Amino acid sequence: MRSPNDFEKALVGDLVSENYVFAAVLHYFGISFYQYPTQSLEEVCKKHRVHASQLIAELEAWALQQEPSSEELFLNPIEVLVAYLKKKHYYFVRQELPFLSNLISGISGEPDFGPLIADLRIMFPLFVEDFIHHIHEEESRLFKRIELLQDIELDLFSIHDALIILEQEPISNLADQHEVHDDEMEGIRKLTSDYFLKEDAPLPMKVLYHELQNFERELHIHAKIEDELLFPKAVELEREVLRQIRKKIKTN
Repeated sequence: MRSPNDFEKALVGDLVSENYVFAAVLHYFGISFYQYPTQSLEEVCKKHRVHASQLIAELEAWALQQEPSSEELFLNPIEVLVAYLKKKHYYFVRQELPFLSNLISGISGEPDFGPLIADLRIMFPLFVEDFIHHIHEEESRLFKRIELLQDIELDLFSIHDALIILEQEPISNLADQHEVHDDEMEGIRKLTSDYFLKEDAPLPMKVLYHELQNFERELHIHAKIEDELLFPKAVELEREVLRQIRKKIKTN
C-alpha cells in the first residue's frame, strides 16, 4: 500500500484505477472522482476542505470491514438478524444507491457510451424507486410482524389482542410474496451486456460497471439471507407463539 505522502501526491485517477473502492470513499466525502482524474489527491482535498489522512483512514476501515457469515447469522436470535438486515437496507439507501446514481448522472464525455448512459439515466431511477418501495414494504409488514410476534411471546398482549394479530397476514403469505429484486437488475445486465467492458474502456465506466455488478451480488446475498434464514426463523417464531396462545386458551 502507498505511504500517506505517496497517496497525497498521486493522481485521483491513478488511485481509483488501483482500487475502485476508493471511488466510493471519495463519494462518501462528497467528491466525484471522475471530475478530477488528473489532479492530485492533495489538490482535490484542499478544494473540498478534506484532510487526505481522513480519506486514507476511511479506505483502511472499509478494507477491514467483514460481513458475518450465514452460520454466524443463523446462530443469533431473530432480532439480531432483523437488525442486521435493517442496517443493510440503510447502507443500500444511504450509500450504495446514491453513489451509483451519482456515477450514472455525472459521467459525461464518453461518446462510445452516450446512448447507454442515457438509457441508464431513465432505467436506474425507476429501479431505485421500486427498490425503496420494496424495503419500506418489508420493514412495515414483515419486520413489524416479527416484532409483534415477539411481543406476544413476551406476554405483552391479552389473548384477545394476540388472536387479532395472529389472524392477520401470516409469515407464510409474506414469504410467498417476497420479491427478489433480480428482474429489475436483469434489465441493467442486458443493457450492459452482463457488465462486459473492453480493457481500454474509460475508468468511469469500469467503476460504474464494477459497482453495478457488486450491488447486484449484494442483493442476491441479501435475498438469500432473508429466504434461507429470516423466513424459517420467523415461521418457527409464529408457530411457537400460536402454541403458547392455544395453551393459554385451554388453561383459561
